[in-house]
Amino acid sequence: MSEASINEPLLRETETFLHEQIPLTLAMGVMVESWDGQQLVLQAPLAPNHNHLGTAFGGSLSALATLTGYCLLWLMLGDRQAHIVVRESSIRYRSPVRGALRATGHRPADQDMEAFQLKFTETGRASLTLKAVIEEAGKVCVEFEGSFVAMREG
Repeated sequence: MSEASINEPLLRETETFLHEQIPLTLAMGVMVESWDGQQLVLQAPLAPNHNHLGTAFGGSLSALATLTGYCLLWLMLGDRQAHIVVRESSIRYRSPVRGALRATGHRPADQDMEAFQLKFTETGRASLTLKAVIEEAGKVCVEFEGSFVAMREG
């Protein structure tokens, strides 16, 4: 059985969560393409996310990159009762995106993830800096970095 088919229920659960809890994701057409435990890929079609020039709207690019960090933490944390918010972020638009939007986020270094998980377990609140990129034809078009906070409910 392939990695993709093993993760398929988790991918659909994540996509359903996004569409139900963050309605903008449904309007954008956001789909969870893949998650292998190390790399997460989200995508969205250009049609509902274009600007007046026919390229991807900056707000859609920012939203997809932010969602990639959000989902990455949601998947790594595995606590469906926790709340995740973005505290701070920066984005750099290097080139226009002319086709489908495709954002990739990578699991942070093991020591960063371990420190995050230890603090979350001890205090019910922890933050983690995550990065995402949006590429097209092998070229990095957007670079995103965000600080995300996970909080245990109650």
